[in-house]
Amino acid sequence: MDLGPFSISLNVTNLTETLEFYQALGFRIVGGDIDDNWLMLKNDVTMTGLFHGMFEQNILTFNPQNFRKLQEELQDKGYHFELNDEAQDQTEGPAHALFADPDGNLILLDQM
Repeated sequence: MDLGPFSISLNVTNLTETLEFYQALGFRIVGGDIDDNWLMLKNDVTMTGLFHGMFEQNILTFNPQNFRKLQEELQDKGYHFELNDEAQDQTEGPAHALFADPDGNLILLDQM
């Protein structure tokens, strides 16, 4: 099962302050928009998303290339999604789903 590239999506209280913190650790901005309250950062192969006011807790994020196939595999194994993008019914394009592990940690599958 290929979940795709991994990143952690962090819920931050002050985007500018948190950005400065991670830049001091060697991260650089590779996406997002500070005016839209989110940024993607990268340090070598490590990806971290900073999000202000978009969700309540940190989220493990995977970006599969074939979301619909992965979603079907997971549903066949009994996984239940808390949030499903309406794009599921389409055959291609962006889509996402959110589910939790047994400890309540959120996992986002996000095909862009």
